[in-house]
Amino acid sequence: MNEFYVECLVRRRIPFYSNIINIIMGAVTAICILLALTTNIIGMILMFLSGFATYLLYRNSRVEFEYLYVDKILSIDKIFSMSKRKKAWEGTMEDIQIIAPSDSHALDEYRSLKPKTMDFSSRFPEAKTYTAIVRTGSRTIQILFEPDEKMLHCFRQTAPRKVIL
Repeated sequence: MNEFYVECLVRRRIPFYSNIINIIMGAVTAICILLALTTNIIGMILMFLSGFATYLLYRNSRVEFEYLYVDKILSIDKIFSMSKRKKAWEGTMEDIQIIAPSDSHALDEYRSLKPKTMDFSSRFPEAKTYTAIVRTGSRTIQILFEPDEKMLHCFRQTAPRKVIL
């Protein structure tokens, strides 16, 4: 029996406003540190709150997605700042109705269902994104992602009628 193992890593584009917000929050944290040195406990509380908020904003603005396809199971993990991993989505090829380029007309009948959209793409304008339509029970989910050629080949090998290139 054929076993497939393919992984692909995609880095999400950092929005330009995110860098501006991180710089502003860094400046606010520096001011709060100076305030904490000159005042009482309120300055210390503000310093820790602004430092924690700066850390969270920085960590959540640097995101990567890892697509892993093993034995008819597609797993998508979200990686924050190359340090923390969180499972974003997992499903089998039996649940996936179709995988097609995002601009394909084969997806038109599924778009009329107004599915919930989960975006796991890099958001670069020139990126070639694919859409997977997943039905579990009465729910329909539209997943945007950027598989490489090897992953598309494995999809095509396991479910040739579900993959449109």
